[in-house]
Amino acid sequence: MRQLKIAALLVVVIALQSALRAIWQPLAYVDLALILVVYFALQREPLQALVIAAAAGLATDVISGPPALLGAGGFSKTLIAYAVYFVASRVMLDTTLLRIPVLASAALVDNLLYVGAHRLLGQRPPMPFVRSLSFKLIATTVAGTLLLFVYDSYLSERARQRRKFSARRRVARRPSSLTRRLNRKW
Repeated sequence: MRQLKIAALLVVVIALQSALRAIWQPLAYVDLALILVVYFALQREPLQALVIAAAAGLATDVISGPPALLGAGGFSKTLIAYAVYFVASRVMLDTTLLRIPVLASAALVDNLLYVGAHRLLGQRPPMPFVRSLSFKLIATTVAGTLLLFVYDSYLSERARQRRKFSARRRVARRPSSLTRRLNRKW
């Protein structure tokens, strides 16, 4: 069930990224797929993060069209997923303040790898390097900070446990009939 939820989320993210680009051009700089890849890499599940990264990267390559090099996004996002997982397995990155620099550096390295793959194979990148680097870094970091919080509140194990035990907490907070009777007598 969890894999189905993740696959649906990946499809929604890819479709939303494509739709945002069509709605307003500056929203094209927000890399929603990279944010999802960083989230799952921070969860310390390496195989799942790598599969999501490869699928998200290839899907964004297909959506971005002919001037883009097919496979460059998949390679860069897979490498980012591994690097973030490697850092997250050695350093505790559970707070939002520590995730912001990780997300910013992931956006920076992702763009460097993407443009580097284009230059290495003699193709021209779809956008000028400095403009795409700066806009993508700012937009992805700001949007990613908000989305990582949302993903964490719905997809993490702690959120699942909170939802599971919320009914029990509500029942435990209500006074029992015996407690109400005793309170009336006093």
